[in-house]
Amino acid sequence: MSSPILILASASPARRQLLRSAGIEPIVCPSDLDESQVQLSNPVALVQTLAQLKGERIAAGIRSEDIAPHSLDDQQPESVLVLACDSVLVLGDRIYGKPANAYEAIARWQLMRGQVGELYTGHALVDIAQNITLVNCEVTRVHFASISDSDIEAYVATGEPLNCAGCFAIDGRGSLFVEKIEGCHSNVIGLSLPLFRRMIVELGYSVTHLWNTPR
Repeated sequence: MSSPILILASASPARRQLLRSAGIEPIVCPSDLDESQVQLSNPVALVQTLAQLKGERIAAGIRSEDIAPHSLDDQQPESVLVLACDSVLVLGDRIYGKPANAYEAIARWQLMRGQVGELYTGHALVDIAQNITLVNCEVTRVHFASISDSDIEAYVATGEPLNCAGCFAIDGRGSLFVEKIEGCHSNVIGLSLPLFRRMIVELGYSVTHLWNTPR
C-alpha cells in the first residue's frame, strides 16, 4: 500500500504541531463547521459527532472537487485521509468548550482551580479511497492547581486560554497550572497520537507511511 496523504480538517496550530513533532506534515484544510448545530449532553457523543461532521464535510468536498487543496495537484495517492478532532472539558456535570471572552475565562478558572476535569477529544479519520470513516474518543483526567485570582487574571490576560477547549493550554503557559494528568498527554493538546496510530493501523496502513512527506 503506497503512502497516503493526510489532510488535517482543523485550523489548530497545536494539532498541526503535534503531527509535525511526530514526523508528519499534514495539509491543513479547516472545516469551518458551525458547531452550534450540535447540542448533545453526552461528552463522548458530542465530540465524536462534531469530529465526524468536520471530517466528512472535508471528505465530501474533496470527492466533489469543491475542495481542492493545492498540495493535491498532479498527485495520485492511493488514498487521501482526512483527520478531524474536537475537544471539550467536563467539570462536574458540565461540558465546556472555548470561553467566549476573558470574563468567562476568569470565571471558568475560578471553578477549575483545585479541581479535576476530564478532557474529551473526538477523532474522526476518513479514508476517501476505501470509503471508510473511523470515529473514536480519548479521555484524559486533568488535575488543576489551586491558583490565586491574580494568577488567573494574569493568565487570561495573555489570551492563551481564549483559544483552548477547557480554557488552558498544557503545551503553553497553562502547563504551570496543571498539577498532573492521568492518561494521554497529547490528547490534552487536542489530538491523541497513540489513538491516531491505532486508527491508521485499523485502516490497513502503517503510521510510518506518513513520515517525511512535507507539503
